[in-house]
Amino acid sequence: MKPTLTKVTALLFGVAILLTGQGLQGTLIPTRAALENFPTATIGAIGAAYFLGFTIGCLRGGLLLRSVGHVRVFAAMTAAASAAPLILGLWPDPWLWALLRFLTGFCFAVLYVVIESWLNGCTTNETRGGVFSIYVFITLTVMVLGQLMMLLYDPRELELFVVASILVSSALIPVVLSRSDAPKKPSVVRPNLRRLFEISPSGATSCFAAGLTNGSFWAISAIFASQVTGNTDSAAWYMTSGVIGGAICQWPLGLLSDRLDRRRLLAVIALGAGIVGMVIAVMWARVPEFSLMLLGALWGGMAFPLYSVAVALTNDFARHDEYVQVSSGLLLVFGVGAVAGPLIAALSMSAWGPGGLYVFSSAIHMLLFGYVGIRA
Repeated sequence: MKPTLTKVTALLFGVAILLTGQGLQGTLIPTRAALENFPTATIGAIGAAYFLGFTIGCLRGGLLLRSVGHVRVFAAMTAAASAAPLILGLWPDPWLWALLRFLTGFCFAVLYVVIESWLNGCTTNETRGGVFSIYVFITLTVMVLGQLMMLLYDPRELELFVVASILVSSALIPVVLSRSDAPKKPSVVRPNLRRLFEISPSGATSCFAAGLTNGSFWAISAIFASQVTGNTDSAAWYMTSGVIGGAICQWPLGLLSDRLDRRRLLAVIALGAGIVGMVIAVMWARVPEFSLMLLGALWGGMAFPLYSVAVALTNDFARHDEYVQVSSGLLLVFGVGAVAGPLIAALSMSAWGPGGLYVFSSAIHMLLFGYVGIRA
């Protein structure tokens, strides 16, 4: 494990800086849009533009990697992504913001393809779960740190957009100056969903399920918590507790996945998330606020590691020349789930009240447990 981490330390350090800036933008942009009195539908459309760009980035990122390689693509995408928040802060126009969020989504999709294919190229089946758990741990913790940076300045002013730009552009420094060799240019790059499901049906299905449930958490759990507690501060703490739970469980579950059958572990994780989801769905109106936070942390501890274990499982069965193709495909599958999940979860909440979010989540995790359990 230690030699592998040495190879990817600079990359992970760059990821930490990059995603801190991304976390700040994720909170700053809808907040500033609301302060500019953008209609709610417009704010939603701006958010959708990001995911549209993300989807196209998953489809096209591999072609860029094949053309110029990992380091140059990383440099180009960080440069473009760091320019976007500066323009957003200077000109708060809805059409321009939608275009720039589309660009940002494209850039970050390509960056995720670079990062995850790079990590796969440096790991083996014996170390992949642990390394990816560290990667997801970093992702979760720095996204929260970025959100907390909202407290530094007034979102009506330019300063926070400048901070976001500085963070994204600074991520390039450790990657470019790293002494470790970047992976070779890939030859197989286009996402192939049929091939993805041939390589690992359990891994690909788990990534889709993670997109459905984790996307719903990011989009709607604040609404769930505010409806339950009647307090927006409590909603923020509820989201934070879920993320902290996910971050804490990444490392032990990642190590376990390197020592146990990953499919069996996926089934156990899905079962755990499904049970906790059912408890929240039933008990949300009957437990004290602190207990609700603990349940949220426990749910996050089960639900968030699902993605990293699923990615590790899928790449265990992929050829070395398929890592870029597999990374693009898994991100695409996860992204489709993350778009569809919040819409379905919102309908579930309309039907069953706040607990409907976890009725939906529990149903997805239990179905996944049944599917993966049968295959394991």
